Amino acid sequence: MYIFDNQSEDFRYPQGGIRENTEITVKIHVKKNFSSNPKILIEKRNNYDKLFCKEVPLSWTGTENSYDLYEGIFTIKEYGHYFYSFVFNENNSSHLYELLVHAEDYETPEWIKGGVIYHIFVDRFYKENLLNKNTKRKFVIRNDWGGIPNYTPDENGKINNNDFFGGNIEGIIKKLPHLNELGVTAIYLSPIFEAYSNHKYDVGDYLKIDPMFGDEATLSRLCKEAGKYGMSVILDGVFSHTGDDSIYFNKYDSYNSKGAYQSKLSPYYDWYTFNEWKDDYLSWWGIKTLPEIKEENKSYIDFITGESGVIKHWQNTGIRGWRLDVADELPDNFLNILRRSVKSHNPDAFIVGEVWEDAANKFSYGNLKEYFCGKQLDSVTNYPLKDAIIHYVKNKDCSTLYETMNLIVEKYPPQAVNSLMNIIGTHDTARILTVLGNESRPESKNERAVYKLNKDELKAGIKLLKIASLLQFTLPGIPCIYYGDEAGLEGFEDPFNRLCYPWGNENTEILNHYKFLSSLRKNNVFKKGKYKCIVHDKEVFVFERYSKKNRIIIAVNLSDETITLKFKENMKKYNNDIISDVYNLNPYKYLIILSI
Repeated sequence: MYIFDNQSEDFRYPQGGIRENTEITVKIHVKKNFSSNPKILIEKRNNYDKLFCKEVPLSWTGTENSYDLYEGIFTIKEYGHYFYSFVFNENNSSHLYELLVHAEDYETPEWIKGGVIYHIFVDRFYKENLLNKNTKRKFVIRNDWGGIPNYTPDENGKINNNDFFGGNIEGIIKKLPHLNELGVTAIYLSPIFEAYSNHKYDVGDYLKIDPMFGDEATLSRLCKEAGKYGMSVILDGVFSHTGDDSIYFNKYDSYNSKGAYQSKLSPYYDWYTFNEWKDDYLSWWGIKTLPEIKEENKSYIDFITGESGVIKHWQNTGIRGWRLDVADELPDNFLNILRRSVKSHNPDAFIVGEVWEDAANKFSYGNLKEYFCGKQLDSVTNYPLKDAIIHYVKNKDCSTLYETMNLIVEKYPPQAVNSLMNIIGTHDTARILTVLGNESRPESKNERAVYKLNKDELKAGIKLLKIASLLQFTLPGIPCIYYGDEAGLEGFEDPFNRLCYPWGNENTEILNHYKFLSSLRKNNVFKKGKYKCIVHDKEVFVFERYSKKNRIIIAVNLSDETITLKFKENMKKYNNDIISDVYNLNPYKYLIILSI
């Protein structure tokens, strides 16, 4: 009936999310005599509904084989999510194609592109002079760096997350030369604000750094010292909930404040939702230690984003960006105001949201999110790519990876694509080496706590990790190394994925591989170069990153057979003097080939 490929520049140009008022050219091949006057129907998405926007007639441009060729040009003046479809006659139309249109002034920071992000779970990275934690709360100081974090519940059935190994901001400063050797350009810190737990997602005081980690002067010094190495610092903003043990809720009288739990007259009372004051309140995912915030509350919005608010307070210390925890639980209005606050202080600041799904088609609480419409996020955590990479290397089938990359390039604005936080492991997921090497996950938590890959599993895991990390570093976006992945840390779910960095006991084979990848990233094509898949044949995945002046090809072979790649021109093997138009790619190996 018709031929059209929404993921091809030959049929839709430009590709990706498109700027307001930009001319969009669409071409379609229609079977001869099927339609005399096809049109494009454009509809704006309104959550689950569609609203008529416009119809655009298509012009006949010629014939090819048994098809008539048609072309149409249109613009969309208002940013948002759209569908478009082809109407051939009263009874025939195509299926719907998605189109994201972003604000005319939407840009993302240039400094983040082409770099490497390093994610640090502060308590477990490095300790330089153990700090005292002056508090009424119970906590445990661990003297066994590298030991298994406590995972057993107390007598009340509660896992307290209150054991500390002593990692701190001073320790990060001490290890900046190590991060520099690794090619790191941005350090992303898990939450550092005062809180009861070791993970700090239960915020106690937004305006104070936890004394176990340091103080405001220490953070400023980290930003300054990191800057000498060309590194910037990104903080984790937890704005959907606080801790129950906080200055704002104050359930345990830990603070000299009138918290919402203590009094309805508290200045923070309206931040929370009580079904029945004071013990029946809404909490994040039903976890009572994490009371939910009403992010639409004006007092709370002003506290976070106002002229003397949390955002600007910490940006004044020298940080250069924010990672927003559970961004899909933050209302559009809150995200819009937060972006204005962040960018008004520093237009070059970076905002990345934690999103686990397709960020261009994400529904949350019944609303279609507007992350990439230009008023909210610069980037998201690229979980779809993580899942696709793991599926490919574990199952020897690149189909999901191929489809995922096509959808990203088709839907996301290019400036967002080049800023994506590409992950293969985080503090919320099992360690990537364990995921790739483990053959049988132990059933009991006690077994998983002490589990280590055997010799064969480790060998297989390293082989697959090298390929997975290569894809992470070379596909569009910015690789984010979860601390210790480069050293060979293992572990299943939280807290076993949060072990201490093994200083002096790193797996040097893996570490050297990551240093190699960071060196490869210095090729300018990885900053904003376009992506094109060349081969996607189950076990074999070959793609190129290219610009007007540069071209680099990444080829991966997970089959049991040697394959031959033949190019139209001579190419140069990376870090090698070999020049040829034919290359053999051995089983479970990869090739990096440059244009000459």
